[in-house]
Amino acid sequence: MGVAAGHRSTAEAGAGILAAGGSAVDAAVAMMLTSCAAETIFTGLSGGGFATVYDAASGEVTCVDFFVAVPGLDGRTPGSGIAIEVSFVGQPVPYEIGPATVAVPGIPAGARHLWERWGRLPWADVVAPGREASLGTPFPQTHAVLLPLVAPAFCVGEGLTVFRRPDGTLLQAGDPLLHPDHHRAYELLAADPGAFYRGRYADALLEAVADGSALSQADLDAYAVVESAPGRARVDDHTVYARGNDLDDVLGTLGAAAATVTADPTRDPGSALALVEALRAPDRRAETTNLVAVDAQGDGIALTTSLGLGSGVWVPGMGVHLNSMLGEGELIREGLRPGARMGSMMSPLAAVGPDGRLAALAGAAGGSRIRPALVQCLLRMLRGAGPQDAIDAPRLNALPDLVRLEPGFHPQVLAGLEAQGQAYAVAQGRDPYFGGVSGLSALGGGADPRRNGSVILL
Repeated sequence: MGVAAGHRSTAEAGAGILAAGGSAVDAAVAMMLTSCAAETIFTGLSGGGFATVYDAASGEVTCVDFFVAVPGLDGRTPGSGIAIEVSFVGQPVPYEIGPATVAVPGIPAGARHLWERWGRLPWADVVAPGREASLGTPFPQTHAVLLPLVAPAFCVGEGLTVFRRPDGTLLQAGDPLLHPDHHRAYELLAADPGAFYRGRYADALLEAVADGSALSQADLDAYAVVESAPGRARVDDHTVYARGNDLDDVLGTLGAAAATVTADPTRDPGSALALVEALRAPDRRAETTNLVAVDAQGDGIALTTSLGLGSGVWVPGMGVHLNSMLGEGELIREGLRPGARMGSMMSPLAAVGPDGRLAALAGAAGGSRIRPALVQCLLRMLRGAGPQDAIDAPRLNALPDLVRLEPGFHPQVLAGLEAQGQAYAVAQGRDPYFGGVSGLSALGGGADPRRNGSVILL
C-alpha cells in the first residue's frame, strides 16, 4: 500500500491515515484536504474535482464527480470579470478574476461523500491533517518558480499577505505558506460539513461574492455529488477506466496511442510520430493537482482537483481563496446553464489487468497537458516500467504547429520529426509545463519531480 501526490505534506497525510488503518479513500480525502492548504497555488476548499475509485472485493470501478457547477439558479446573471494577464510558456494569456468568476464549489461535498461511501476512520481524524497543514507548510520550489507568473491572480486582496513575505517580495522555496484564518475553515468542516452549503460558511461565501456574482443560496442548496459508471479504453491486455467525458477525450487518445505507439517514442521515430499524431491539440492553461492511494485490501483511488488560478476573492474569517472557473475561457462551452457542471480536462485513471485486479492508478495535473502526460506515463507503466521511471521519462506535447519536447529524445527521433516537416522545440530541462503525474502500480509508486511530487510506500 502507499500514496503519491504533488507535495510532501500531502503524501505524509495519506501515509499517516493508511498507517492508522484507514482505507484508500480515507487517505485520499485527507490528502485532498491537506493539498487545499499546502498546494493553494493549484487547489483549495472552494475548488472541485473528480475521483476514480477501485473496489478490490467486487472489482467495481466508480467515477465520482464533485467538480464546480454553474451558478444562477435563482435567475441572477453575473457581472463582468476583472481582466488580468498571466504568462504561459513565455506567452501572455488573458484571464479573468473577481466575484463574477466564482462557480459553485464541490470539494467540501466531495470529501464528505467519498468518506461516507468508502471511509473507515472517524471523519474528524480524516480532516485533521488538513487542519494541521493550514497552520503552515513549506512552499515548494516549483510553486516558487510558478508564483511570479500567476501573481496577478494570487497576490490580490488577502493574497497580498499570504503569498508575499513581510518585506513585500514573493514567497520563496522553503518559506511557510499559511493564512492566519484558514484553520477555522477546517475546524468547521470537521464539526459541521453541511455549513459549507448552508450555514455560517455559506453565508460568508455569499457575502464575499455579492458584488457581481450569480452565486446564490439556491445554487448551494442544489449542489450534489454525482457517481457514474466509467468509460473505458483497451491498452494491450488491460482495461483502463476513467470518467470518459473530459474535454480532451483522454480515453480515446489513450486507445489510439496504444494501437499505434508500438515502441519507445523517445528512441523510435515511427512511434514518436504516432504519438504526435494522437496528441496534437492546442495549449490551454489550468492549474490542478493529483493524488493516488492504495490500501492493504487492494482498494485504490486516483483523485484530481483544481481551483483554477483563483479569483482573488477570499471568504472572510475562513482564509479560503475562491475558485475562478468562470474566468477560464478554455472551460466555457456553449450551452452551459445554471446548475450544470462545468467541463474539465481532469481524468484520473484506474487500469485493471486481465485477472480483474488493479494494475495501475494514475492522474495528472496541468490543464491541456493532462492528456499527453497521462497517455505517455500510463502506456509506459502498463508496458512494464515502474511508475517513477515512467514519470521521469522525457515527454512531448504536440501543438497544432509545434512539437514541444523535453531533453532525452534520441537524435534520430528529432531527425524523423524534421523529415516529416514537424517544427519542434526542445526545453532546457524537465519542466512543469509538461504536466505533473502521480501513479501507483505493483512495481511501486511515482510522483512527478517536475512539481516536487512525493511518494510514500508502506
